[in-house]
Amino acid sequence: MKMYIGGQWVDRDEKVPVVNPYSGSQVDTVPRGSAADVDAAVTSAVAGAAVMAEVPAYQRYTILKKAADLLAERTQEFARTITMEEGKTLAEATAEVGRAVQTMTLSAEESKRLHGETVPLDAAPGIGAHLLGFTVRVPCGVVAAISPFNFPLNLVCHKVGPGLAAGNAVIIKPASDTPLSALKLTEVLLEAGLPPLAIQCVTGPGGAIGDALCTDPRVRKITFTGSRDVGEHICHTAGLKKVTMELGANCPMIVMPDADVEKVAQATVSGGFSNAGQVCISTQRVLVGSQVYGDYLDALKPQVEGLRTGDGLAEGVQMGPMIRESDAARVDQWVREAVDTGARLVTGGDRSGTMYAPTVVADVRPEMRISCDELFGPAVAVTRFDTIEDAIALANDSVYGLSAALYTQNLDWAMKFVRQVHSGNLMINSSPQFRVDLMPYGGLKDSGMGKEGPGYAIHEMTELKMVAFH
Repeated sequence: MKMYIGGQWVDRDEKVPVVNPYSGSQVDTVPRGSAADVDAAVTSAVAGAAVMAEVPAYQRYTILKKAADLLAERTQEFARTITMEEGKTLAEATAEVGRAVQTMTLSAEESKRLHGETVPLDAAPGIGAHLLGFTVRVPCGVVAAISPFNFPLNLVCHKVGPGLAAGNAVIIKPASDTPLSALKLTEVLLEAGLPPLAIQCVTGPGGAIGDALCTDPRVRKITFTGSRDVGEHICHTAGLKKVTMELGANCPMIVMPDADVEKVAQATVSGGFSNAGQVCISTQRVLVGSQVYGDYLDALKPQVEGLRTGDGLAEGVQMGPMIRESDAARVDQWVREAVDTGARLVTGGDRSGTMYAPTVVADVRPEMRISCDELFGPAVAVTRFDTIEDAIALANDSVYGLSAALYTQNLDWAMKFVRQVHSGNLMINSSPQFRVDLMPYGGLKDSGMGKEGPGYAIHEMTELKMVAFH
């Protein structure tokens, strides 16, 4: 596929291959963009932002709603593309397309709801009754949307949808491994009637393109999903810009003694191994009360061993490959490190290329890398605790704070968890991987800043002006 810059689909002599993670076969190629391409994209986006600022809210709504409808019509095509470039199962890819349709529909609706408010200036002493104050929300201008590989369509929609709904121009920088879904989304937006300069999609290596994009002073807003280290680099280099950072995590799930361990085991499988664990809110640390520790592991092991792994396009496969062989090798190394230093391998621990077997490691200590760092792979680390206070301390013993979960029927324990656990998303009787696209989504601490979810993200994509009539 070609990339989209300045209202045209453009190619370059140097190509980046897009590879199927399972088979290693080449799916397609995209151009290797350069700093010059970024400059051209930003120049075009500045002109596009001026156009978008004059597009009425209802017209923005109709464009985004039509894009959502077109996306829904092409569900099977998009799902197959996602599976081929990212590796997740076709069922997971189809669900992602459905979520992307919802994200774009929600964004369309929010374009009609963006408004300011009156400010009671006469409430200040000595002002009098005749001063009128109100606020106005205006677009930021040019938004840079830097997206990760693991949800190559829906996470792009979470940036592009609110950005356009707010009246901005958006430059998409898709992940180098998975650019095809973003390019196809660009096609859909143009077909839906988006002004040609309002969207750009630049493909190529993240380092060179990302730095050129983030340091350009004409870019006024950056929305990024990815690793903590890259997010910190962007914040250091971006300068005085608005930023939304959706970063890493090592999400804890607390299992109290009154929990139904069979249900918790099912939730661990769905929350820990979907998309081969390559989800920022994947269940990674399972903290289990001593009274039910053995029962939980007994319930979990057969369910994990029953997962069918393989080619995401094959019928009946429940878990596909990791995105790169180097990532599968890293997960294998961390698991082996844990076992070599006292943890116990319950099941899994095998690797073949990009395929890493669903793995459970028990008796994990908090300082082990499989627990304290972001694993981003198909393994869960199980740790024992004695009291709710111990569990909360373990949950908080992390630089991250994106999502956390608690299984219990005890209301006092649940409210203690809500008040004391340092996390942006708190789940009671669900895995930390729960997310619906309309909710405010974002982390605390090193998990980032700002919120996604179209109703919340649209405010991140605007500037607030204060007006006083004297």
